[in-house]
Amino acid sequence: MHRSSLPSTLVFAAASLAGAGEKPPAPPPADAVAIVGGSPISAQRLDEEIRGQLQDLRMREYQLRSRALEELIARTLVEKEAQARGISEGDLAKAEVDDKVVVSEPDARAHYEANKQRFKDQPEEEALKRASSELRQQRLRERRAAFVRELREKAGVRVLLEPLRVAVEAGENPSIGPATAPVTIVEFSDFQCPYCSRVLPALKRVQETYGDRVRVVFRDFPLQMHPQAPKAAEAAACAAEQGKFWPMHDRLFENQAKLQVADLKQHAAEVGLESAKFDECLDSGRRATDWQRDLSEGTGYGVTGTPAFFINGRMLVGAQPYESFVQVIDDELARAAAPPRAAKDAKKKPGPS
Repeated sequence: MHRSSLPSTLVFAAASLAGAGEKPPAPPPADAVAIVGGSPISAQRLDEEIRGQLQDLRMREYQLRSRALEELIARTLVEKEAQARGISEGDLAKAEVDDKVVVSEPDARAHYEANKQRFKDQPEEEALKRASSELRQQRLRERRAAFVRELREKAGVRVLLEPLRVAVEAGENPSIGPATAPVTIVEFSDFQCPYCSRVLPALKRVQETYGDRVRVVFRDFPLQMHPQAPKAAEAAACAAEQGKFWPMHDRLFENQAKLQVADLKQHAAEVGLESAKFDECLDSGRRATDWQRDLSEGTGYGVTGTPAFFINGRMLVGAQPYESFVQVIDDELARAAAPPRAAKDAKKKPGPS
């Protein structure tokens, strides 16, 4: 092996002199999570890469905390009310909920007729019993929720847990209700999704109950598992060009098994659209960019399934009952210091925009 003839001390000194002119590497930026070939990757860029998943995770955490808090509030209110009356919580529930819910035979039949498709494989007598049971359970839930709201108002409950909000754009998408409404609901939906059609009665009831206090905005989120949903979204957008988005919206949800292109053109004719203009719009595919934009932005907001709602930015997922909407809307109106709910017999109805 060849060895240097210089003393070791001189070798080290030479090495030190050689490196004396080199600058030490600059410290990485404070928010860097990696350095690649001298280029930093920031925490912000990392978060942007998984923005939708992070938003979904944060929303799930908030919803868990919020639901648990609401349950604790309800249990505390019922416990205090039972103590104040000197009765058990079971007796209180019987007096204020069970005994106040009545389902008459005409009520059960009306529920049966309205949902006949679900009972088609059962004898009528058995179906009526099931309809009666379903309707009673529905009314029990509504009465329990109403009773807890009464207790909340009496107790002056204040929720200090700050809601998690997502800044969701309403844009120029179809809407019902004034843009100045204190509560805006942005819905991401899919015309082929059965759960999306199932939630429509709750949404219509919200509009009837709150009137111009609530604005509902529709955005498309066609799921990959629903092959007819994208073209149905385009059909609704084409109908919007002729001022008939909402009639087409209702028609598509009422006929989810008929969403082929020929069906869409038939629906358009039956809601009174000018066929030549509609057919040109649908066949051109020029409205595909609408649902593609909504799908991309919805994913960024944390939407992973339909229906998904953002009530003043507060996320509510799935075919939720009317009471779930009421809970969030009333809280938003209270935070805005607005009256809690419009009277059910209010004459003014929201109009499409």
